[in-house]
Amino acid sequence: MPALQLTKSAIDLGIVAQTIEPMLQFYNETLGLTLDATLDMPGGTTMYRLGCGDTVIKILTHATTPEARPAPGGPRGATGIRYLTISISNLSEMVAACQAAGYTVPLGPIQIRPGVEIAMIEDPEGNWVELLQTS
Repeated sequence: MPALQLTKSAIDLGIVAQTIEPMLQFYNETLGLTLDATLDMPGGTTMYRLGCGDTVIKILTHATTPEARPAPGGPRGATGIRYLTISISNLSEMVAACQAAGYTVPLGPIQIRPGVEIAMIEDPEGNWVELLQTS
């Protein structure tokens, strides 16, 4: 069986948003990810590409917003992809900034094993972002 022959050292992620402004506020302004491009896609979709190291977080909006919503509760709320992880070196500072901006921090910061601390932040639409710091 063939194996993937990677051309990039990261996996890009796509998030479909109900409302773009709060999502950009969270990912671009609060977390500090760089808005690299806004692209019009076929079928009335707009893609906002945010840089996160080698990863691109693609936030999509459609001309007609899908009615289905993600199940709440992060990793214990449902099966499937439930959160994304961003490795950082300023966990306490970012958790404080997210709390000050009014975002829910359902977990942490906590040490999950020696030398590794995490916090889970909920974005405006209920998706969870794990911030991870190693010492």
